[in-house]
Order: sequence, then C-alpha cells, then structure tokens
Amino acid sequence: MKPNTQITPPPVTGPQAAQAAPLPTPPPVTGPQAAQAAARPATTGPQAAKAAARPATTGPQAAQAAARPAPPPPMKPEEELLLTAGPAVVGAVFGVLLLLVISMFVLGQPGGLGALNTAVFGPQSAWHLSRATAFAAYLLIWLAMAWGLLLTNKLARAWPGGPTAADLHEHASLLGLAFGALHAIVLLADGYIGYTLPQLLIPFAAWGYKPFEVGLGQLGFYLLLPITFSFYVRRQIGTKTWRMIHLTTYLAFVLALVHGLTSGTDSDAPWALFMYLVTGVSIAGLTAYRVLFEPEPAREARSRV
Repeated sequence: MKPNTQITPPPVTGPQAAQAAPLPTPPPVTGPQAAQAAARPATTGPQAAKAAARPATTGPQAAQAAARPAPPPPMKPEEELLLTAGPAVVGAVFGVLLLLVISMFVLGQPGGLGALNTAVFGPQSAWHLSRATAFAAYLLIWLAMAWGLLLTNKLARAWPGGPTAADLHEHASLLGLAFGALHAIVLLADGYIGYTLPQLLIPFAAWGYKPFEVGLGQLGFYLLLPITFSFYVRRQIGTKTWRMIHLTTYLAFVLALVHGLTSGTDSDAPWALFMYLVTGVSIAGLTAYRVLFEPEPAREARSRV
C-alpha cells in the first residue's frame, strides 16, 4: 500500500490570477471631506430607488427650472369669497345707489316719495334716469381710480389683498363705462332738449344745453374706453405702453368732475357738492401719498420698464 501523499495544485496564472488577487484597500478619507461624508445621512428604501432612477436635469431645462418663479400662495377663504361675490356686490350696491339718488331727488318734489312712480315712468323719466346714472357712473369711476391708486401704493395688501383689489378695480371700471353710456343713451328719449345721436357721439356738438361742459364729459368717456379695455391687451402692448395709457385716467377723472360740477342740474345741492369734494380730495390725497412715500426701489423699477 502506498503512503498518503498531498498533491499540491499548480499555481494559477494569467487572467484568473488577476481576478483571484485581493483588491487593494483604498486610502482612508480625511479632512473636510471625511466630515461631510460622516454628516451626510444615508439614503435607503424607496427614496434611494427614486433617487437612483431620477435623471439629472441639465442644459436649458435646468436653467428654466432655476428661473421659474415660485407659485403664488393659496388664497384665503375670505379672499376667494370676496373675489367671487365682489363684482355682483358692487353691481348690486350701485343699483341700489341709483334708486337712492332718484329717491333723494323726488324727496324735494311735491309729493315726496309718492312721486317716485311719476319720476320713473312719467314724461320726464328719461331726464331723471340720466341724472341718476350720471352720479352712479361718476362714483364708479372714482371707485375704480381709488382702487387703482391703492394697488400702486401697496395699501391694498392690508385689505382686501392685491388680487381682490385688482378685480374690484377692473369691474368698477367696466360698470362705470356701462353707466356712463346709459347716462347718454337715455337722453335720446328726453324730449325737452331733443338730443340727436350725432350730438351725443360728437364732443361739443350738443348745442341744446351747455355744449362745452357736456363736451368735457364726452371727452372723458372716450378717454375711459382705451383705459378700461387695456386690461385685456396688456401683454400685447407691453407694460410701458399700458402704464402710459393708465396715466390718462387722471385727465378722464378731472373731465368727469368738471363735467358734473358745471353741467349737472343737481350740482348746487349740498349733498352733491359734498360728494364731489370727498371724491376729489380722496384722489388727490392718494396721489400725493404715491408721489411722496413710494419706495425708491419701486420707483426706479417702474422708470426702467
């Protein structure tokens, strides 16, 4: 019997030897890199799978993502309610105002409020309606301009908020135009002066009654048309042109104020004079606040546009 002998395998050489050799140990990470690596939490579970599958954003997409503004904060419930019901409330308020103006007029007539039916449906109903719509249009124009100044002065941020104030500004302007047009149209039904359509459309052509003073109101109405509808073409015409158009709002308001004071048959009444005084002073005060207290960065930014 042969004794047990241990057979030594031949040495492994070539590619198999390179695979079997142990890998070299990397040098230890020291210094700031070691501290950052130690402080970084390891990503595990579903987050690690998502991070591995998410492609890196590079090129124009990365630039657009960096330049994209943050989404606006969600509106408060009270702001949403005011934004939804605001235009309807404004229209209802000035519809009631229209009736109140007529009622205030007929209080001074024989029969008091009992003459309301005669004032609305009588032979002079067109004249009374034109006077009432004139006051409603003027107050709506004043309200729209006041909201606009509150927006530029940043005072609307306190209440009711910028977006809500902007919508009220826009809808008050539209309602002011509508009442202004109604103020002129109903005069066609009034037989006392006998206005014709060309006289109502052409400034200073209404020779039947104070043509210059009436013409100022006509010019003011025509100025309000591009001002109001520039809301909807602001992107097309550019911010600079839009602001230049809106600056003419001051002229339109002054023309409406002078038109009411000089041609209105109720302008001598104490309540009418008080209304003109309050509205004129309020617009002057808001304008002065904008000029005197506007922050310098905002002024410089607007001048560069």
